[in-house]
Amino acid sequence: MALPLTAVRGTAANSAPTVGLIGCGGRGGSLASALLEATDAKLVAMCDLFETQISKAKERIGTQSPTEYSDLHELLGADVDAVIIATPPFLHAEHFEAAVKAGKHIYIEKPAAVTVEDCKRIMRASDSADRRINITMGFQRRYAETYKLAKEAHDAGVIGDIRMAHAHFLKAGPSPRVSAYRVRPATESEKIRRWHVWKDLAGDLVVENNVHCIDILNWFLGGHPASAVGRGSKTADRAGDMRDNNNVVYEYDGGVLASLAGSTLGANNYREVHEQFFGTNGMIETSELHWRHYRGRGADDVVKSKRGNTLDAMEAFVQRIADGEPENTGVRGAESTLTAILGRMAMDARGEVTWDAMMGA
Repeated sequence: MALPLTAVRGTAANSAPTVGLIGCGGRGGSLASALLEATDAKLVAMCDLFETQISKAKERIGTQSPTEYSDLHELLGADVDAVIIATPPFLHAEHFEAAVKAGKHIYIEKPAAVTVEDCKRIMRASDSADRRINITMGFQRRYAETYKLAKEAHDAGVIGDIRMAHAHFLKAGPSPRVSAYRVRPATESEKIRRWHVWKDLAGDLVVENNVHCIDILNWFLGGHPASAVGRGSKTADRAGDMRDNNNVVYEYDGGVLASLAGSTLGANNYREVHEQFFGTNGMIETSELHWRHYRGRGADDVVKSKRGNTLDAMEAFVQRIADGEPENTGVRGAESTLTAILGRMAMDARGEVTWDAMMGA
């Protein structure tokens, strides 16, 4: 597949890539803000079905110049080097395929999708993409300086072989939504406005939220797990059918178990998110705020993060475009999402589900 002239130009050294934002909700606005704060890229286009979303995002970002679109195909046909896809997860496969076909560099927000089949679509599209295209899945922790330092320490053998891992993503939950959110959306417009609270649109808590931690488990443990068992429930009176707490145990190569706890039951802005890896000679802990190396009593080193990891991810994305050194993380990102879906399936089954069974092997 020939790469469009716009994308080729965007890979030239020292150029400032032009970027279009597809999906101007809260996360889309955050990504665009990080793009402009951390890089010299130019946000030249914005696309959303709802004009009010574009207006809100413009005000938040502090820009009035981007061309506005309501049709993503029109934006993809425009003179932009790259796109940020921050649409609802149930639309990701369709939008990702279109962006790959258009030959744009792509930053697509996690999760890859909400179903096994759509994850497979993401993987096929990633494999088909021109190798000059930069494809980054929005698992921004992998680009944070503290996470990279922790991974380098692990790779250097500072804690020996990992024998067990644990991650948890505990936070405060949303307030009860207005009554309209308690009614299952029927139209496409309603689905896009209310996707946050429904399993079939968001993927459930473990897929939409906990997948960040799951991606780090896969990274440190060298790939996806062979199986999962789990339990989860919905205990708070909130709109939708998303679980508000879950516990999953994944089994990786060598019988290494990784436990995951996720919850939105915390009160008063509570938030505690980290991953831990226990080795034969110590423990490494990673989080958005720091990385920690525990060697023993009195030997506990902590390095704090200097800035938000979304800034690191956006900086890396744009730098690779400018340098002409692309990466393609589509398959890897889909595998992390599939690991989350495996956990959801185990909770649904209230028993063990294997990777091969999930993939239809």
